[in-house]
Amino acid sequence: MPKTMLAFVCLSALLLSSCGNTAWGLKRDGQEASHAMDDASHRVLSAGAGRRP
Repeated sequence: MPKTMLAFVCLSALLLSSCGNTAWGLKRDGQEASHAMDDASHRVLSAGAGRRP
C-alpha cells in the first residue's frame, strides 16, 4: 500500500471518528437540556399549584 494511500485512510478514519464524537456530544447535550427544561417546568407548575385556592 503506498504511503499516500495509508495517510489518506488514517486521515479519513480520524475525521469520521471526530464527526461521530461531535454527533454523540450534541445528542447528549440535547438530552440534558431537555431534562433541565422538564425539571424547571415541573418546579414552576408545582410552585404555582400551591397558591391557588
